[in-house]
Amino acid sequence: MKAFKHEINGLLIIDKPLGFSSNQALSKIKWLYNPKKAGHTGTLDPLATGLLPVCLGEATKFSSYLFDANKTYEARIKLGFTSSTGDAEGIIRELNTSRFPNKAEVTDVLKTFEGSIEQIPPMYSALKHDGKPLYQYAREGIQISRKKRTVTIFSIKLIDLKKDELVLEINCSKGTYIRTLAEDIGKELNVGGYLSGLRRTVVGSLTINDAISLDTIEESSVEDRVKFINPIDRFLNNFDSLVVNNDEANAIKDGKIVYKKEALKNIYRLYTQENFFIGLAEGDTNGNLRVKRLMAI
Repeated sequence: MKAFKHEINGLLIIDKPLGFSSNQALSKIKWLYNPKKAGHTGTLDPLATGLLPVCLGEATKFSSYLFDANKTYEARIKLGFTSSTGDAEGIIRELNTSRFPNKAEVTDVLKTFEGSIEQIPPMYSALKHDGKPLYQYAREGIQISRKKRTVTIFSIKLIDLKKDELVLEINCSKGTYIRTLAEDIGKELNVGGYLSGLRRTVVGSLTINDAISLDTIEESSVEDRVKFINPIDRFLNNFDSLVVNNDEANAIKDGKIVYKKEALKNIYRLYTQENFFIGLAEGDTNGNLRVKRLMAI
């Protein structure tokens, strides 16, 4: 007999612990809540910690907006060494520990990485080739040719500098490989480097201050766990809101175009007159609203 799946809709903002993969964290959430649908919105490696938004139920329809959101990380880079995987899990080799860069040298190098840069995805990544993750090829000793991709580094701030370690705050676009960035920074500093620690602190408008641990959820009663679930529109607040009347709401649900004179060429969060979130619609220059994503409830 199959376990009854619960109709749960909303967002969990998880602080993923060290040693858990994103899928392991998601599996734990599924076990704790038993929702009909659930999905995380951006992979964190087991050695990384921090913000992992998990969409439940109807929230999964809108998860792409978190996948596409900008991210902020706190990254630790070990200098003087290289790693076969770009992080602490690989084979570590000493490269140059005779002299480490000073603060001025580090700051100058970091500036060169701000803006649009090109990265080659690492072999030890979940990017797929012929339906198979690259890391599986890497473990078999097979190298796959990868195309460069353009990403944006909005800012890199030096938080701390010790003799052989950098601590950086990196604000970047989706698809940025922080391991690759760590290696490239080490290379430019002429000492080598690998990612020794990573913590994601921001995804879109969500911050680590909003997050809760898996232990906190597990230690709560079944009845209390619902209080950790955020409303779906919590992570869509970068879009302006727009109220539609009942006739307009019904027309939108039927897939019809609705005219709203206040609508511009933007994406809007749509609410009923009772302040119930119903989905997202996109306006054009003539004030016509076309549905993008709709709640089923």
